[in-house]
Amino acid sequence: MNELKASLSAYAAEAAERLMRTDFGRLAEIGERLLKAKAEGRTVFLMGNGGSAATASHVTNDLVKGCRAGDAPGFRAFCLCDSTALVTCLANDFSYEEVFSVLLRTYAQPGDVVIAFSGSGNSPNVVHGLKTARELGLSTIGFGGRDGGKMKALCDLLLLAPTDSMELLEDLHLVYFHDLVCALRPALARLAT
Repeated sequence: MNELKASLSAYAAEAAERLMRTDFGRLAEIGERLLKAKAEGRTVFLMGNGGSAATASHVTNDLVKGCRAGDAPGFRAFCLCDSTALVTCLANDFSYEEVFSVLLRTYAQPGDVVIAFSGSGNSPNVVHGLKTARELGLSTIGFGGRDGGKMKALCDLLLLAPTDSMELLEDLHLVYFHDLVCALRPALARLAT
């Protein structure tokens, strides 16, 4: 029991310490980019795999509902990995590497925003999605870890969680977005008036 308790406490302490090493200036830049997109009526598309897909889905919920200001709607946001039927159809008929690219080519307009979540930054479908986003004239934002991987060169704005631990970086990505949602609410309320 004491060993387990110590291990649990150590993880929490490391998460707190790593969180405070965050580049909050970069997080603020991401917030400004999102506010600009909202003011211009742009769509935000989110993508990731595995745990990062779950984060993309959760963040979509936060953008649509959590960023409501009074009766004004939140962001127009769509998670590209939420439809199992659509993702598996595209993976089967094209390739898994192309699922996000096909969806962006179908739905996105120049000026829209893509947010990618990836611990390694090397997931082929995320990398292809970001390349497609660039080709289409979309703004690209990444939440990554480690050295940023291949997506580092494809993101206009990239925030790296300061850890090599996949568990910690996935935790931090969600904390970053909850932080953003809370920080954006006053500006969103001004936009709504």
